[in-house]
Amino acid sequence: MSEPIAKLSPGFRRVDFADPELDQRIMRADQMLACCQICPRRCGAFRLDGEAGDCQTDDRLLVSSWNLHHGEEPPLSGSRGSGTIFFTGCSLRCVYCQNYTISQQVDGKPVKSADLVRTMLTLQEAGAHNINFVTPTHYTAQILRACVQARRQGLTIPYVYNTSGYDLVEPLRSFDGIIDIYLADMRYGDNAAAVRYSSASDYVEVNRKAIAEMYRQVGNLCCDDEGIAVSGLIVRHLVLPEGESSSAKIFDFLSRNISPEVYISLMSQYYPTHRAKEFAKITRRITEEEYEEARRAMAAAGLVNGWVQGI
Repeated sequence: MSEPIAKLSPGFRRVDFADPELDQRIMRADQMLACCQICPRRCGAFRLDGEAGDCQTDDRLLVSSWNLHHGEEPPLSGSRGSGTIFFTGCSLRCVYCQNYTISQQVDGKPVKSADLVRTMLTLQEAGAHNINFVTPTHYTAQILRACVQARRQGLTIPYVYNTSGYDLVEPLRSFDGIIDIYLADMRYGDNAAAVRYSSASDYVEVNRKAIAEMYRQVGNLCCDDEGIAVSGLIVRHLVLPEGESSSAKIFDFLSRNISPEVYISLMSQYYPTHRAKEFAKITRRITEEEYEEARRAMAAAGLVNGWVQGI
């Protein structure tokens, strides 16, 4: 598939990290935690007072691990790796989550903002092409603060917001001009499947609004002369068995409402883990034909940029 364009997206502009307005953004994001409205669950937990929300976290920032990761899309991993930081908890409850011990069993340890900043700077010193926040949605306020502090302390590599795509627009706007690259899932084209497998009856509507906001901020994927991503949106789509991900609906939306040039990572790696075997249609891996059907739907929608996997 085609290579990313080697220039910054015309629509993307990094903020001035010395601007005191950023401190106001952080304050507003903190306020969203008081009676939590940070994710689409809008659970109302008093996280600043130590109450855990639907994401199973309070005001503490919980990190499971951090490392140089070589398994992301090629423009993110590059030759030196993506500086991934895996956060604990999640705003979704996917029954097939491959990282369920982190996302749903809350396997992680609390870190302070200064610790997160040091981690980011250490990853940069180790050669990371970017800082990759994995499952960041419920930590908007904490990550925002650390992003600003790290830039003020000399971090120069791009930020990647690596998300399930179940994000509210208002918190995403806190990152406008701060997040360089959005790596976002579009998991379902139909809410019935989203209810069955992720307990999210509004996933499709929320996800589409979130993707539109991400695209507004950063535009299509752009890379430097070495093919390393510097800004833009990448949409990940995991193909589920029995057509449960409704791939064609997602691709039609992207082509018509986002951009026919948007980059897609079409993933074949689904396997039945966690509670998946309780659900008849997703108790097996996908077939080659199921993957090819999704690939044909992607092509039919006029989407030609991105990456495909083998079975």
